[in-house]
Amino acid sequence: MITSKMTEAFKSFEGGLFSSVEKADVGEGVVKLLEDGATLMCWADPFYPDPVTPPHVAEATANAILSGLGTHYTAPIGNRELKVEIANRLESFNGISVSDPQRNILITPGSDSGLFYAMLPFIENGDEVMITDPSYPNNFQNTQILGGVIVRVPLSADNDWQLDISEFEKRVTGKTKMVVLTNPNNPTTTVYSRKCCEALAAFVIRHDLVLVIDQAFETPVFDGLEMVTMASLPGMWERTLTVFSLSKGMGLSGYRVGYIVADDKVIDKLYGAAVTVLGATNTAAQIGAIAALKDDRFLEDYYKIHLQRRDTVFELLRDIPGVKMKKSESGFLSWVDISALGTSSEIVSYLIREAKVVVNGGENYGKQGEGYIRIVHGVLKNSEPWEDCIRRIRRALLGLSGR
Repeated sequence: MITSKMTEAFKSFEGGLFSSVEKADVGEGVVKLLEDGATLMCWADPFYPDPVTPPHVAEATANAILSGLGTHYTAPIGNRELKVEIANRLESFNGISVSDPQRNILITPGSDSGLFYAMLPFIENGDEVMITDPSYPNNFQNTQILGGVIVRVPLSADNDWQLDISEFEKRVTGKTKMVVLTNPNNPTTTVYSRKCCEALAAFVIRHDLVLVIDQAFETPVFDGLEMVTMASLPGMWERTLTVFSLSKGMGLSGYRVGYIVADDKVIDKLYGAAVTVLGATNTAAQIGAIAALKDDRFLEDYYKIHLQRRDTVFELLRDIPGVKMKKSESGFLSWVDISALGTSSEIVSYLIREAKVVVNGGENYGKQGEGYIRIVHGVLKNSEPWEDCIRRIRRALLGLSGR
């Protein structure tokens, strides 16, 4: 078979055509579950599948299509006006003043492609990449595809899933080239404290490493916690590539608009291969993104909804015997310890059967994720069917706990 000629990384991948794949965004397994009437609480797509596009964003997008502009390419490096609006957000929210939006920002077709592209120029066969565990699965898979060596840095519930720099120091070698971090963390929702971020910055500088950081879930953040942008810390701008997304906080997942922010010496290299690796981000989607950034008052309502849902999930699940959890710190996810009831895979399958709800198994997020499930509680716009889903999960887990 021609597959025998593939790289070792791709030889190990499975897409669900010849085997069962539990990862929610691989293959057609989720599509089949939808057809069977299951509710998806496994895709981090705000309010899926209900329509929620803010009217002014939808109007701008539609006008771009109807005018004919949407038929044509935008430059592969991105819409110039969109970069200006992003620069305004970087200064007001992230504490970064870019010297020139046209020199420090690259628009990407979503943050997944942006994350891969940010890692691509640096990782060669044998380079070691330090990745917190648990963490976003793409952090591991990208490293594997590029031929790098995954170095897992364990996080612990006993430390509230915060960074422990001593764990990084134990694992750094002469082959270490990069640290990849997701902040806030997906799946644990942890917002890394300023103390942890400063300690990581010192570690990265001390060992002359590259930092690639994914901030897709930087909004919303709850309970007055501070969201620290690593690139804003002293000495980090020159060695950090930050990947952002409009999919999560703004609920524009289908628009597929993300962006990379970095020093212009780095961005220049990324510009050079952007058309080859990324292509151009959707023209109409970028125009819709401009409208969203110019008037983001709709985020106030989103924040209230996500906060209320976070609290409701916590209240409904925290007292179930065999279940342990803490309130989410960010986003629209809940990270739930079900290890007393079964393995992650067993509980995912059980909830599909008994509650008709699809959640994520924690093992997909790293070795430290076994015994956990990730619930995307930011789905569905209407609160009544949404709460019914959470109550079905509660009843199912109570029944399992009782047995």
